Amino acid sequence: MSAPGTRQSPIARIRALLNQPTHHYRPATTVFLDLNVDRLADQFELVARGSERGAEGRPSSDAQTMDDIEHRVVERIEAHKQDAHTIYLDHLHTYDERITALSFEERFATIQQAAPEAVGDFRAEATVGRDELFVLRRRLNESEIERERFRARHRIERPARLSSPGKIILKIGVLAILFIIEVVINGSFLAKANVGGLLGGAAQAVTFAALNIIASFFWGMVLIRLINRRNYFLKLIGLLSFLAYVLFAVTLNLTLSHLREIPPAIAVSDNVGQVVLHRLLTAPYALTDINSWVFFSIGFIFSLIAMADGLMFFDPYMGYAGLERRWIETTRRFADARIELIERLRDIREDATETMNEAARDLSVRRSEYDALLQGRERLAQRFAQHQNQIEQACRALLEIYREANRKARTTPAPDYFAKAYAMERIAYTAAEPDSSAREHLRKMIADTQEILNQQIKAIHDAFDNAVKTYREIDELLPEKKPETKRG
Repeated sequence: MSAPGTRQSPIARIRALLNQPTHHYRPATTVFLDLNVDRLADQFELVARGSERGAEGRPSSDAQTMDDIEHRVVERIEAHKQDAHTIYLDHLHTYDERITALSFEERFATIQQAAPEAVGDFRAEATVGRDELFVLRRRLNESEIERERFRARHRIERPARLSSPGKIILKIGVLAILFIIEVVINGSFLAKANVGGLLGGAAQAVTFAALNIIASFFWGMVLIRLINRRNYFLKLIGLLSFLAYVLFAVTLNLTLSHLREIPPAIAVSDNVGQVVLHRLLTAPYALTDINSWVFFSIGFIFSLIAMADGLMFFDPYMGYAGLERRWIETTRRFADARIELIERLRDIREDATETMNEAARDLSVRRSEYDALLQGRERLAQRFAQHQNQIEQACRALLEIYREANRKARTTPAPDYFAKAYAMERIAYTAAEPDSSAREHLRKMIADTQEILNQQIKAIHDAFDNAVKTYREIDELLPEKKPETKRG
């Protein structure tokens, strides 16, 4: 729809033209009413009046004109003829209005102007879409260049290992399970050395599990991943971080094992931390209970699993996954935009084609209706002429009834004009009937306009094909640029 205050689009103007009603009304053609001779004869009492006047010898034998009775009959007939003529003119006017309402000239002008404009608007829409797509393709090209330069600079030939939402949920789930198991195991083992029993051991277990699992996870995800970088300084940081992590994990889990072996009597005092620290410094591996070594092994293994989970949570090469995601997102946006633009142009093409085809069919329907109206007009004139014949015959019959009764009652000869048949003056209405050349001109105009519609439909289809082709050629205008990989 056009925005308020703006000009309607060509297709909207053609559709509005098609939605207009053909006529304001469609009156029916009334049949001319024939005269009932017997009823009129009774109404005028022609038999009685004829006999009465015949017995009186009227009209006289040498009379040359009709008497007053006959004039009354003729006046009645003439009045009916005028009424029929009025009906004829009314229906003739109705036919003329219906022919005018077909408004061929308006349709020719609108279609001849709007159809080419629709093609122009379609091409303009395609051009706007191409500009939008060009901007997105340029961004994609820049993203491709950035990605390839990163791969060349870091000598990466594989695609990035991206974690799907399902994999991320799975890895977080593994981390959560490890944390829960760690809390349960730590709580059960530490309960032995805690005066609070299982509840006190659980409180300590949550703290140590957070350090053992979550810290190990982030250690692997951030610092140890640097070992995969090409830069030797970063590799060294990653290696040192790994060694520091191992020291951290061993120390933390040895601390837990020594804490487990602290007697409850010492645990009551506030010197537990000092006792454990002294044992770590003087005899870190002096665990007297095999369960303490099991406790240490389980904690250390869980820490390694958490560290590996963090190390593989994203692509091992830091920064590569984010770059790959940006490139994939830019590619997706470009592809989606191209599909959306093509679908939008397809909808416009189908709408314009359907409207133009409907306009062509509308012209054919109106041409058929125009021919039917002309034929109806001609039939109306024929029926009016036939009705005048019937009126004349009715008048003759009425006059003959009167004259026959008059003859039978007369003692003198009837006037000579009794033998003459009544001749009614016809109403000849010569309406402006379209001649054959005008009708042929109209048919030619309709055919030419339909040909314009067909040409514009073909032009819109060609414009659509060309637009799709240019959308695809954007990839050739901005090809993927891959810098040469430098190997050292």
